[in-house]
Amino acid sequence: MTRPSRRSSTLKIAKKAAVAAATVASLAAVPGARAAQPTYTGTAGQFTLVGDAGVSAQQIFLGSNNKVYVIDKTENNPVSVAGHPAWATEYDVNTNQIRAMDVISNTFCAGGAVLGNGTWLNVGGNQAVTWGGNTAASQTGGAPYDDLDGGKSIRLLTPCEDQSCQWVDNPALYMTTRRWYPTLETLEDGSIIIIGGNQWGGFVNDAGQNNPTYEFFPSRGAPVGLNLLNDTLPANLFPLTFLLPSGNLFIQTNWAAEIFDYKKNVEYRIGEIPHSVRTYPGSAANVMLPLTPANGYTATIIFCGGTNLQPDQWTTNWAIAAYPADDTCVRISPDVSQDWIDEGETLPDGRSMGNFILLPDETLLLTNGANTGTAGYGNNTWAIGHSYADNPLMQGLIYDPNKPVGSRMTTANVGKLQEERMYHSSAVLLLDGSVWISGSNPNPDYIAPNSGVRYPTRTSVERYFPWYYDKTRPDPQNLPSQLGYGGPSWDINLTAADLLGPMGDNLPTAKVVIIRTGFSTHAFNMGQRYVQLNSTYTGNDDGTAVLHVQQLPPNAAILPPGPAVMYVVVNGVPSMGQWIMVGSGQIGTQTVAAVTDLPASFMPASQQTTGNNGNNNGNKSAAGKMVDFSMGAIALCGFAGLVAAKLF
Repeated sequence: MTRPSRRSSTLKIAKKAAVAAATVASLAAVPGARAAQPTYTGTAGQFTLVGDAGVSAQQIFLGSNNKVYVIDKTENNPVSVAGHPAWATEYDVNTNQIRAMDVISNTFCAGGAVLGNGTWLNVGGNQAVTWGGNTAASQTGGAPYDDLDGGKSIRLLTPCEDQSCQWVDNPALYMTTRRWYPTLETLEDGSIIIIGGNQWGGFVNDAGQNNPTYEFFPSRGAPVGLNLLNDTLPANLFPLTFLLPSGNLFIQTNWAAEIFDYKKNVEYRIGEIPHSVRTYPGSAANVMLPLTPANGYTATIIFCGGTNLQPDQWTTNWAIAAYPADDTCVRISPDVSQDWIDEGETLPDGRSMGNFILLPDETLLLTNGANTGTAGYGNNTWAIGHSYADNPLMQGLIYDPNKPVGSRMTTANVGKLQEERMYHSSAVLLLDGSVWISGSNPNPDYIAPNSGVRYPTRTSVERYFPWYYDKTRPDPQNLPSQLGYGGPSWDINLTAADLLGPMGDNLPTAKVVIIRTGFSTHAFNMGQRYVQLNSTYTGNDDGTAVLHVQQLPPNAAILPPGPAVMYVVVNGVPSMGQWIMVGSGQIGTQTVAAVTDLPASFMPASQQTTGNNGNNNGNKSAAGKMVDFSMGAIALCGFAGLVAAKLF
């Protein structure tokens, strides 16, 4: 009997799943109740090996209370599914057990993001492969991996707690062009913009396979040309993209940067980023810093590390792995000024492939990466095995944006990784405030540890436990499951125990924060974002207190709709996180309401301490200063032959 093709089987699965309509309409379930205290034992300030993901964690995201979803490229991983090696798993962070998942097509260097209804997208990839990462004879399934060509794929997953959810790869939803190394960013209506990539792979991009376009999911029509990506070869894969509160996108790639009005198809070029290339393969750590009432919800983006290679140096005829990584940090607040600002202090060591993770206490963990070389691998005599990087950096670092320049970075009481985490490593924040870390695979196919290769495939999992991990957590009750953009305020009741010490010291700084943990791959987390809600407080003589909290600011560009995690932070110590749905839970224009004023903060005389008179009353501006980009733009008028001009 003739075996049905993998493609025909996939079509049947997709039809049975009937996901196309659900993808654009339904409200995905927000996972269940929040625990009061961490259930996992960890040593504060340390990295600890805790389990094995089964596959190398090239891409990860936190999808529900206890589940991290892990995605690798197609390769000979030791875990199997459906009669072939798996390249995706579901990892339970409480039990450290895995469920192999069949992701169907080759997800090599795909991008990802979450829709406004809670469904996750995994987009693009590369050709079907056989042993050693070589192109397979059949692109529609067959031994040994039974993988499909993933270049145009759009894969969907709605996370679950009961192991019932599966990846759906529906050809009816595919892109019309191939994308390898695309970037995804969720927009104000909960749809996703898909930007860039190339068609067939390689260390860096080139004109023959460049895909200098963007498109949307759900689809809004054919891809549209983006000048920036024609102008920035060869190091313009995974362009670093951030939705700004203005509603524009900030895009940085190779040495160039721009503000992009995607609604009008207009690009505003700004000055080059200083010091180094921050995009892949330079792979600097990068993130949008916390958006807070104190900074007027002004977006500031920081970049640390990378490499200072010039466009003509991205060749493989010299020893890239020995070249020192950059140690500089720069920041920019694009809605306010187009001037790049040197951070004023450098990393302790030059670092490529470092990964910033936003922590609930408003600090950032910097982990993973290497001191020399770049991302990538290949069959070169100078490569370290196959790796284009060497000298892994094991020491973690904490960055505090609120401290004075010169004291923002510290390694004090921050431990070291247990295993190197280099190319194809990932990290993500968990609900208990620890950080889940896995991956490292600068190889074309799976290479087992202890095989004699300097940098083998790592499937092990470790967790970083921040300073607050072993502290008693505040345990606020009746947190909301959904937040809107403006509208009625709400209260959080705190017991004396929740205040974790003197009310006069801890209540004025208590805060409610929302974190979207993002889609982690290649040293950055697409969509990672931290938003503090505006709040005031009322202290009571009996030691209890109330936080009066506003909804999100009436601007969906500050935090796009979709699932996120809420923490109540007291004296720097976060509660256990609780999933919430931001916005309507559906893809479409979000309802915006007027902001409700909050009562003035009040501290009873019996609870006041030196330096605190209880007069802080919140109600900060949510708008921030914006720059008018009405002049000097590049209009997008077609795909071919677009040439960008430097305008500022």
